Amino acid sequence: MTRIRLIAPSGYPHDRAAMTRGVERLQAAGCSVSGLDVLDRTEQRYAGSDAERAADLNALATREVLPDIALAIRGGYGATRLLEALNYDALRERLTGSNTLLVGYSDFTAVQLALHARSGLYTFSGPMLGHDFGAATLSDFTWQHFWGTVRAPSNEVTWNTTADTELDVEGPLWGGNLAVLCSLIGTPYFPNIDGGILFVEDVGERPFRIERLLYQLHLSGVLGRQRALLLGDFSQCRAADYDNGYGLAESFNQIRRASGLPLVDGLPNGHEPDKFTLPFGAPARLRVSAGKARLAFSGYPHLPPSC
Repeated sequence: MTRIRLIAPSGYPHDRAAMTRGVERLQAAGCSVSGLDVLDRTEQRYAGSDAERAADLNALATREVLPDIALAIRGGYGATRLLEALNYDALRERLTGSNTLLVGYSDFTAVQLALHARSGLYTFSGPMLGHDFGAATLSDFTWQHFWGTVRAPSNEVTWNTTADTELDVEGPLWGGNLAVLCSLIGTPYFPNIDGGILFVEDVGERPFRIERLLYQLHLSGVLGRQRALLLGDFSQCRAADYDNGYGLAESFNQIRRASGLPLVDGLPNGHEPDKFTLPFGAPARLRVSAGKARLAFSGYPHLPPSC
């Protein structure tokens, strides 16, 4: 039986029906789900106080029995407020070499960046309880890929891309929500990754703002140290009338020209129903040819056969 413990580092669970569906689906799949008390916590826009939400994560260093999966219930905002309160040394000592998987995306990117930068831990950019497992219609694509990744020592994913480049590169796979990534540049919680394969996604930002965030990665030197930039889903990122048709394609083309970095679009990752589960920090190989992208990754923590 897979032991899942819920963590709530960001927003409160405003859609309780979705949370309930998520718990029930995981239980129906043979998982035990603990930490249900986080679903009852609300403090302003957060799932509890900063201290309570940080304690969800710090408790992973002291629990007598570790969960197999620590699953974020949702994103929103609030994870950045916890970074100074996390016990990175204790988390590194307890979780390094364990099979405990930390899973989430969106605002959870802040936790993933910090844990990798300060503790060297691998985590997973993948589905969360409410938005994904608790969706009114569960994405079979997301469900199957999640279990296919966390139960195996390696995996390979493919998708169609409009990138016209021929590419074969290797490096650490890392990334997440673009706005959250950029908010931590220059802090002790932003990992220094050279030769990486960086993936980004975002929601609700106009194209010129997406370009500005990507320029921050470029001008700070982050893009110049990567081997490729994977473009995930940019949901509800529409141009306004004033933009005169300057949309996402134009923004991405500008960053491609400015940085010289290969950009590969079409990656299912972000705020859409279908998403890959990607191991943050794991060694990866990216191959692109004839409109098809292949991403292989390995060497990340995964569930033992008994789970």
